[in-house]
Amino acid sequence: MQERLQKIIARAGLVSRRQAEQLILAGQVTVNGRVVSQLGAKADPERDHICVGGRRLRLPTQRLCLALHKPAGCVATLHDPQGRRTIAHLLRGVAGRLFPIGRLEYHASGLLLLTNDGELANRILKASDRLPQTYWLKVKGGLAADELAQIARRTGLQLRPLSRRQVGRAASGTHPWYEVSMTGPRRDTLRRLLMRLGHPVEKLKRVKLDGIALASLPPGRYRSLSRPELEALELACALRPGPLPQHEPSPPRAQNG
Repeated sequence: MQERLQKIIARAGLVSRRQAEQLILAGQVTVNGRVVSQLGAKADPERDHICVGGRRLRLPTQRLCLALHKPAGCVATLHDPQGRRTIAHLLRGVAGRLFPIGRLEYHASGLLLLTNDGELANRILKASDRLPQTYWLKVKGGLAADELAQIARRTGLQLRPLSRRQVGRAASGTHPWYEVSMTGPRRDTLRRLLMRLGHPVEKLKRVKLDGIALASLPPGRYRSLSRPELEALELACALRPGPLPQHEPSPPRAQNG
């Protein structure tokens, strides 16, 4: 069945759909030996000979979608120019090339999704700002009741204290952990507000993305998403096609005293 070329290239996991469009416009894509430079061009990935940059395009024979527990101090990419440890070191034994979906900072840990299906990754990324995510935050100093209320008023987010039993080994030290559920853009907003209140985030861990939970998956390990998880994620992406406007908190009022 014929499909748009940029969609086929993205589904092969080479690049995103937007990058595929740039390759087509640059004359880097051929179909059956002929250069194609129009974005509306179509091809049949099962019957046509498609090349990108002179190399034959091959679609993955099996779609993979994994949940990885990224440890802190690990870059959420397959290659790092600075030579730091990347998630590629954790994916040995996985056949084919996988791509991380979204970002998780170098010092953050927790749930990261990966797939060899570029089209699926593109759909998830487009909906990522609307997909609910649950984080555990370790902040400097405990938050007073009035500070929790101020955060809720300015961001609409509820920070819930976590017990030492819930956090486990990570509970070492005197600084408390909190759980918060939010969409992507609010994470940086919350972090800035906590910094202004004198409670900078010391550790960040993503424990859930939409209906996919990290649960007891150990750091550095991965698992395949179940069919119900994958179907629910695709449905959530279909229902959330666009980004939400970012909510920026107003500057904190000066404290008396």
